[in-house]
Amino acid sequence: MRRQLADCERLGERRGWEVVERYVDDDVSAWSGKARPEYARCLDDLASGVIDGLLVYDLDRLHRQPRELEAFIDLCDRLHLTNVASVSGQIDLTTTDGRFQARILGAMAAKSSDDTSRRIQRKHEELAENGKLSGGGSRPYGYNADRLTVNPAEAEVVRECARRFLAGESIRAICSDLNDRGIVAASGGEWSPQTLRRMLYSGRIAGQREHKGEIVAPAEWDAIITTAASATIRATLDDPARRTNRSARRYLLTRVLRCGLCGEPMVARPRSGGQKRYACAKGPGLSGCGHIYLGADEAEAFVAEAVLYRLDSPEFAAILNGQQRSQPDAERYQREADEAQAQLAELADAYGNKAIGMAEWLAARKPIEARLTLARKQLAKATRTTVLDGNVGADSGLRERWQTLDLTRQQAIIKAVLDHVVVAPGRQGYNRFDASRLQPVWRV
Repeated sequence: MRRQLADCERLGERRGWEVVERYVDDDVSAWSGKARPEYARCLDDLASGVIDGLLVYDLDRLHRQPRELEAFIDLCDRLHLTNVASVSGQIDLTTTDGRFQARILGAMAAKSSDDTSRRIQRKHEELAENGKLSGGGSRPYGYNADRLTVNPAEAEVVRECARRFLAGESIRAICSDLNDRGIVAASGGEWSPQTLRRMLYSGRIAGQREHKGEIVAPAEWDAIITTAASATIRATLDDPARRTNRSARRYLLTRVLRCGLCGEPMVARPRSGGQKRYACAKGPGLSGCGHIYLGADEAEAFVAEAVLYRLDSPEFAAILNGQQRSQPDAERYQREADEAQAQLAELADAYGNKAIGMAEWLAARKPIEARLTLARKQLAKATRTTVLDGNVGADSGLRERWQTLDLTRQQAIIKAVLDHVVVAPGRQGYNRFDASRLQPVWRV
């Protein structure tokens, strides 16, 4: 770049032009379509009269897209600009022949860039199919600077984060703990929920090569977690029912309680004095009947005790073991979900390119969506049972550890066992907690 600037300045000296500004967009190709701040500043300075001429090393360094060249020619016409010179050869944009030559050179440069891009893209696809690294990029957490060798200390953090997430702890809570402990991300800064989510979702930590968001082959680097754990994590994060923009909740039974009159989910509605309470709320955006209320503290303690009692029972352990033995491999369903998603994307492209019509698109979409829904349901079941690992049986110690668990961990365990609780209307004149109003509907 310095040599090109020097050549342009020597050309200006030979022509007797005074060089008053220099415009350099480092590492931004004119062909890429990305914003070029210095090029935009140059056009603004031409339009405002700050400069009245332009020296370029080569015209195709100025424009790699024909539409940009045409816009530049229009600007030259409006400004009656004739002082445009190139180190590589003179092209007079004020003449028909000069413009024709510039357009031919621009078209050739665009084709050359397209060909180069196509070769690079094919090379990246080939590397991905063979599980190889490609290009540079920042160092991924859990691996050394070569991006191949596992970093033992960081790998242990990755495994811890995966275990905690699979056990039901929220990404935000895990981030806060890592930052409190002074564990830094690969960038050297603090962890954010987006950074941690990206790491956990990545197939890389399971020794899998991704290309354009899809797993395409086993990778040449070692895995940190198992592919089965990775498949369950990805399925959980892909679940459309999982809201990730929720603020931290203080209510244990959010989305668990249902109104016994209208069947709608009950929501947190504290009293004016701050006492925690659930309510079947009605109003804008709410479809409840507004007739049932329930004190939160007693209800949460009762439901938590019921769940712990169920988890301690030998009968529950036998049922869960039977389900786990009959449960298909999570990896298989993750693969089926990924394939269905890819098919839907291909189908959309075919419709967008008018390769198929609306009727064909609708007919093909229905069975694909059915397969996707089934795969996600099976993966959701696998995720729920994973949450209970190490927490079943009286000797698991869960009852002793319960109060020390993060709220999101407690909620995950409850929802793995309990589908919902129906709350019946209260007895008139009875103001104490009445456990008979709560009717649990168990998952397992």
